[in-house]
Amino acid sequence: MNKYLIYLNKKRCIGCHGCEIHCKTNKDLPVGPILCEITHMPLKVIKGIPKTEYFFRSCHHCDDPFCVPVCPTSAMIKRDDGIVYIDQEKCIGCMACAKACPWTIPQRNPASSKAIKCDYCMDRVDAGLKPSCVSKCTAHALQFVTLTPVE
Repeated sequence: MNKYLIYLNKKRCIGCHGCEIHCKTNKDLPVGPILCEITHMPLKVIKGIPKTEYFFRSCHHCDDPFCVPVCPTSAMIKRDDGIVYIDQEKCIGCMACAKACPWTIPQRNPASSKAIKCDYCMDRVDAGLKPSCVSKCTAHALQFVTLTPVE
């Protein structure tokens, strides 16, 4: 089981996309790729006001990730704590990881032509901090949860 999870409290989310902005800023990403994304779905109209539900989309950091074994340079790595990340030094930008991922989460970084994806801001996690999207969420709708295995 993965050790970490980003959870969206849908009742708190206001759809401001602050999580996306802070993620891009933290990773110094150019226009284009989005590693975490807030999407919305209109559910119904109540007294003329549309009721919307928000969803958080990011890497699932799968227990048995499809992306890791297909990487020809072993740049896609799963850590012991469940975080799946890309070693940028090894990545050649072939995008085999994106083709293997059922959710096509890895994307091409137009600045480097290499694959990128959410890594839970592992540098921040290793320093005892929360991922940037969670710590900067305007409405405090995102939570970084540590999961404990069930025995």
